[in-house]
Amino acid sequence: VQLVESGGALVQVGGSLRLSCAASGFPFEDYAILWFRQAPGKEREGVSCINNSDGKTYTTDSVKDRFTISSDNAKNMVYLQMNSLMVEDTATYYCAAVHVSHLLPFNFNLRPIVDDPARPHMNYWGRGTLVTVSS
Repeated sequence: VQLVESGGALVQVGGSLRLSCAASGFPFEDYAILWFRQAPGKEREGVSCINNSDGKTYTTDSVKDRFTISSDNAKNMVYLQMNSLMVEDTATYYCAAVHVSHLLPFNFNLRPIVDDPARPHMNYWGRGTLVTVSS
């Protein structure tokens, strides 16, 4: 099983990046894929989620007007398009996978999966990709 993030880079304020998460070794369409981020000295926070079984998505309020999650089920890829980047977006970004059965207690509502620290345990994690936004 592998989740491999890529696309992190040094970018100036206002710039854009597209992060990619390549998944392998598990049935992609049976999982939801999340993006998390962790800034230096801060706790990890959920950013966005896509349920590969039905295509529904959720992005946390603080970035929803700038970040978009998408997936290509044929390629087992998930993307995070990040626009209008700000210094506070600087963080290591991780993708993670959770089996959709773990969404059932939440009625498949993705908001608590992303926003609630008491979210279900993730089945798999990637190693992260660093995004640095400079002013």
